[in-house]
Amino acid sequence: MKIRNDFEFIDTGRKFVDPSTKLYSWWSYRNKDWKKHNRGRRLDHIWVSKPLEHRLDGITCPPEIRDWDRPSDHVPFMIDLKIV
Repeated sequence: MKIRNDFEFIDTGRKFVDPSTKLYSWWSYRNKDWKKHNRGRRLDHIWVSKPLEHRLDGITCPPEIRDWDRPSDHVPFMIDLKIV
């Protein structure tokens, strides 16, 4: 947190997803009904510098990947940037 604040990095996940909303990128294999319980961890963080903030257009973490036939327990975050 100190590094993020000292360098004024923007947490892209929380720029687009309210802090009161769960934001996970990992769900344990031990939890068979991972969608119902929605307990996980946020392993992915994409921070950008202040000068890039105006180019941020959105963030995606497609949880449907967890439902694939042989899924990972992890789903990556991806950001969308505006072309200027």
